[in-house]
Amino acid sequence: MPTDDQPTIDQQWMARALALAERGRYTTSPNPRVGCVLVRDGQIIGEGFHVRAGEPHAEVLALQEAGERARGATAYVTLEPCSHVGRTPACAPQLVAAGVARVVTAMDDPNPQVAGRGHALLHEAGIEVSAAIAPAAARALNPGFVSRMERGRPWVTVKLAQSLDGRSALASGESQWITGEAARRDVQFLRAHQCAVLSGIDTVLIDSARLNVRLSADELGIEGEVRQPVRVVLDSGLRLPPFAAIFDAPGPVWIYTRDATDGVQHEALIKRQQVTLIEAPPARGMTGLALDSILADLAAREVNEVLVEAGAKLAGAFVAAGLCDELVVYQAPLLLGHQARPTLALPEPAALADVARWTLVDEARLGDDLRLTLRPNQ
Repeated sequence: MPTDDQPTIDQQWMARALALAERGRYTTSPNPRVGCVLVRDGQIIGEGFHVRAGEPHAEVLALQEAGERARGATAYVTLEPCSHVGRTPACAPQLVAAGVARVVTAMDDPNPQVAGRGHALLHEAGIEVSAAIAPAAARALNPGFVSRMERGRPWVTVKLAQSLDGRSALASGESQWITGEAARRDVQFLRAHQCAVLSGIDTVLIDSARLNVRLSADELGIEGEVRQPVRVVLDSGLRLPPFAAIFDAPGPVWIYTRDATDGVQHEALIKRQQVTLIEAPPARGMTGLALDSILADLAAREVNEVLVEAGAKLAGAFVAAGLCDELVVYQAPLLLGHQARPTLALPEPAALADVARWTLVDEARLGDDLRLTLRPNQ
């Protein structure tokens, strides 16, 4: 019998499937990252991971590699096999047709179109099913997909770059560069696995922000073209000019505004390729746009993960509204002084007992800087 620190055979093979799924980190969205391993007589006979939406799923690739040897094998899949036809055929019927004897999954599929139907189809076909043996690890692979399916909004990461005293820029607005080259390069990897990078109109204009991924496929360790995230600009008054720097980079730009059909600016913007204007309601009792409505709309457009790279006001608004799932803080060994600009604009709590607490889940040294990843206490 295995001890608590001695994983079972199923857990060992599932670990391999999870590692495979991770290889789709920069390419699979809006689909979930999924890996599959086919095992027979203690040997891997086929494996695969889902690379891109519209291409074969992990189970199909593993079955193709195994061929006839799949009959009587055990399939280890990081997510319940799909039972519906989407961009590609359903996977559960293909496992049945291949004659696998057993299917082990890491987690149930939160997609309402699947949600137990894949497991049921396999069971009804006489296949032994061991479901959800590693749900925490599997959910950690796909926080955005799970969030979109369960909460109806993407997983939101707010990225901050700050000095030791929590400042993002000098009082004059000068901020390039607080962090060093290693930290700025790391941000490119952070952007690369997002479905969307979101900012406010002031940051886009003042910083001439492009918000795109500037790494090559080789640097990301992928084949094919680099998948650029959608650049999302919150621009309630539709001030973004058609010659802004954000349009110099490849990929779609979605602009959320109060009136997407009014004015000369509208006419100029809609002539740009890959530009979409989207109306959003105003925020309740304050200026700006309703962030919760925007996140719901992004989810409806199959956006799993959103990276917020914005000024103190907008970044603080996500945090204050409880819409930030993760903070990624790049901290430089600098002191900018009390007159410098803050990283987050937040309302002051009435007492220390009311202060929101965060849990440090990861830290890394990047040159002279630190990267801190934090999540709100539940």
